Amino acid sequence: MKKVAILGALLALSGCVQVDNYHNVVKAQAPAGLAGYWQSAGPQSAMVSPEAIATLVITPQGDTLDCRQWQRVIALPGKLMKQGDDFYNVTNKLDVYDIDSDGGRIKYDRMTLKRVDRPTLECADYLQKNPLASPLP
Repeated sequence: MKKVAILGALLALSGCVQVDNYHNVVKAQAPAGLAGYWQSAGPQSAMVSPEAIATLVITPQGDTLDCRQWQRVIALPGKLMKQGDDFYNVTNKLDVYDIDSDGGRIKYDRMTLKRVDRPTLECADYLQKNPLASPLP
């Protein structure tokens, strides 16, 4: 029993973020400079193929869309969550990804994304058919 308690304390101190219920996540507003469209720049080792593209959409109100495409489009709506000074994207499938902003680039799910003017056509098509709860940037 003591081992379980110690393991739980270590996990709590390690900074791991776990979400058990998407509907209980409190949506945070995007800080200045984070709202917008972000896209992978060139091949990313975290992606399945060099031709794969990742797009992250963040609205000022904190709604998100994680849109990845290679041979098909996989799009997961989500929410921006703040814990301490850190921001995370929590998808409706309970995936939690840290977002580290560095000016015109962000680190997201082991990828580097750069700011772009608009999402890819495939992600824009998904957004048109499945709009986010708040307006796009």
